[in-house]
Amino acid sequence: MSASQGFPSDLLAGQEELHQIRAELSALLKRLPWSVEPLDGFTDDTGWRKIERPASPGWTADEQAEVEKLRRREHELAVFITGHRYWTEIAAPDRTQARAKLKHAHEEQ
Repeated sequence: MSASQGFPSDLLAGQEELHQIRAELSALLKRLPWSVEPLDGFTDDTGWRKIERPASPGWTADEQAEVEKLRRREHELAVFITGHRYWTEIAAPDRTQARAKLKHAHEEQ
């Protein structure tokens, strides 16, 4: 039996878009400088491991806007998925397992 069987199509579509948005956001954040604001580089070797950061030019206004847009959409999708009427049809003890199946439904397609 497919994990996607029984889930409403809008819930499956929302979960798939959430996976895509999170992947886009993760890739974007990996490409951006480590600091949103311009900062000098630093080295700190007083902790349990040495930390080094090069100088950061900061993010441009466009980069900040793109991150904000993706985070806003991620939040909207998370609210949509967790508040979907489908979850009221599932017995409370079974919701965690059903939610886990929804998260991995895309892997079976």
